[in-house]
Amino acid sequence: MRKLAFGTRLRDSAVVTATILALVGAQSGMAQPAPNAQSGTAQAASSAGSFGPNSSDGATKTPIKHVIIIIGENRTFDNVFATYQPKSGETVWNLLSEGIVKPDGTPGPNYSKSLQYSASDYKSYQLAPPKSPYKTLPPFQVGGPYTPYGCQMIGYSSGSTTDCNTPANVAAVIPYENGLPLTPTTYYQYLLTGGTGQMSSGNTTSKLVPDARVYYDGQDASHLPPGVFQITQSTHTPTMPYDAYTASPVHRLFQMWQELDCSAATATKTDPSGCRSDLWPWVETTVATGSNGAAQPADYIGEGSTAMFFFNVYTGDASYLKSLADDYTMSDNYHQAVLGGTGANHIMLGSGDAIWFSNGAGNPEVPPNNPVNPAMPGTPVPRHSSALSEIENPNPMPGTNNFYTQDGYGGGSGSPTATAPNANYGGGSYVNCADLSQPAVAEVVTYLQSQKPSINPNCEAGHYYLVNNYNPGYFGDGSNAYTNTNPANYVYTIPPSNVRNIGIELSESKISWAYFGDQFNLYLKDPYDLNPADEYCNICNWASYNTEIMTNPTSRQEHLHDTTDLYAGIASGDLPAVSYVKPSGLVDGHPASSKLDLFEGFVKKIVDGVQGNPKLWDDTAIFVTLDEGGGSYDSGYVQQLDFFGDGTRIPMIAVSKYSTGGHISHTYTDHVSTLKFIEANWRLPPITGRSRDNLPNPVASDSNPYVPVNRPAIGDLMDMFTFP
Repeated sequence: MRKLAFGTRLRDSAVVTATILALVGAQSGMAQPAPNAQSGTAQAASSAGSFGPNSSDGATKTPIKHVIIIIGENRTFDNVFATYQPKSGETVWNLLSEGIVKPDGTPGPNYSKSLQYSASDYKSYQLAPPKSPYKTLPPFQVGGPYTPYGCQMIGYSSGSTTDCNTPANVAAVIPYENGLPLTPTTYYQYLLTGGTGQMSSGNTTSKLVPDARVYYDGQDASHLPPGVFQITQSTHTPTMPYDAYTASPVHRLFQMWQELDCSAATATKTDPSGCRSDLWPWVETTVATGSNGAAQPADYIGEGSTAMFFFNVYTGDASYLKSLADDYTMSDNYHQAVLGGTGANHIMLGSGDAIWFSNGAGNPEVPPNNPVNPAMPGTPVPRHSSALSEIENPNPMPGTNNFYTQDGYGGGSGSPTATAPNANYGGGSYVNCADLSQPAVAEVVTYLQSQKPSINPNCEAGHYYLVNNYNPGYFGDGSNAYTNTNPANYVYTIPPSNVRNIGIELSESKISWAYFGDQFNLYLKDPYDLNPADEYCNICNWASYNTEIMTNPTSRQEHLHDTTDLYAGIASGDLPAVSYVKPSGLVDGHPASSKLDLFEGFVKKIVDGVQGNPKLWDDTAIFVTLDEGGGSYDSGYVQQLDFFGDGTRIPMIAVSKYSTGGHISHTYTDHVSTLKFIEANWRLPPITGRSRDNLPNPVASDSNPYVPVNRPAIGDLMDMFTFP
């Protein structure tokens, strides 16, 4: 979630009453008034229209005529389903089944399987550096807002309260977010609860602040055992409820490669990748989200052990997601497609490939690659007009343990008009992975080649691939975001891309589709993110990176929509064949900026709506997943497919009348499997000759259904359904 500023608190009873009446109409599919650009106290809406050519919508291999893909944020499979117990006759791979924990969340007989290590890497980037086990984890730090975001949105000052849940405040916060069900209003209450009640290290001190709410197996946040821990086990005061904002760990490409700790020397038949997944806190405490070329602070302590916590569905956490798993089909072998964050994974979700730095006209170029003075990073070095340094260099800075030389989301304000000593600097997020002389590339490629069979990095010469989060090359109105010099714009933006995606393929095949982004209409009026109510996720919309879609006004009108159109379409039955649905930053479930119970509410509203339309329910498959694991630990197997991934397991539940019964699928899949499902269902070819949807479906041995014997391979999700 972006940093929020907030409008006037709504207290007047007449305003509250009008707010409720307006929202009841809006959530019934009626249009809402446009938002006030200053206060942001209402959601925008537009009427649903055509979703593009649709003459082939009904030409499907299965009874499924509508696919809805809902993408939340940043939870691994174990983070949510660590203690899930499937119905009789089914099995699941999680912390409980592995004996790592017991049903009550306490350490199990095999707790040492989750043991974490400290390591040493002082010279050049290593995937598997020398290490020694932790005796206790680094402290779990405070993260998220002291005062819930919903409270701040209606006028409470930050740091004033941890809970402002009253009927009047519930009514006041409703207009800021239409992605939650009105019945029960419990989900809106969650916008007003769960504040940390503690000042985090980010706004008080450079020292880590242990979270006073964490207490596991008799130990507080500073003395946790050296493996996983249930975050909601606290039996003292203050406590950590499921409905609480928490810290968020790092999840960038080179960090996640290290966290997995992969080596051919440790490969086995059951884990041919040789990934021990035991360096998560070490990476958090040594480099975290990157340096951007600035010197490591003298008292640097990183993020702590945020990666190691899990919820407990056995004792009541994530109850709605658990109910979906109980009633429908869940995968325990579905993975994030990129070892990295939100933007890169959404791009892979839509394209089956990574995109790369170009001249904006389809020709590869070298990204800005200026030196950065570690002591004065915001001042360009002599003879350089810029301090932007956008190529990754994860080799440690001299004298540091694993503090990367160049990596990060970008330093400075991001404004195109920023100047020294506050100029923009760093921003390492591109990798030319076809060039073995580039920092860390040879380390990863050598490991991929050591696999049996060896893995093709799938990197084209001269291409600098985007592996982390940058803004897309277009604003929602189709204007070029990369070349825009408005002072309010953001320089950490990738040029327009010509890499094909599923939207282009569907349109060519006369199959309708849409990307429904929560708060998209508000974003159209606020492309620079100046409105505090604007929590649309621009980096999540894979279509907005692409020139063919974004420069065509008809295409934008047909395919880019607010979720207001989705809800209206569900009620009327007027939906495209393929729908991608993204919640806003308020309700996407991302740690620190959102909560998992809010994402549960977002999913419930859509599922309930589809089930409430019998004709639509009869031919719809709803896939519920998340973009990536958010840097959290997971015990599952990870298969390497290319330089970019795969990454950790994440939840995937298929909700349909054809996926009932509580089955657990063990077939190896990742985000590109959703592309393969669409292509299989509508009999389409892969997007391009190099996209990941060319990989075969897995062939599993009887002894181990999780590891494909024909790897690299990913499934098409068809086994999550039983069709007549």
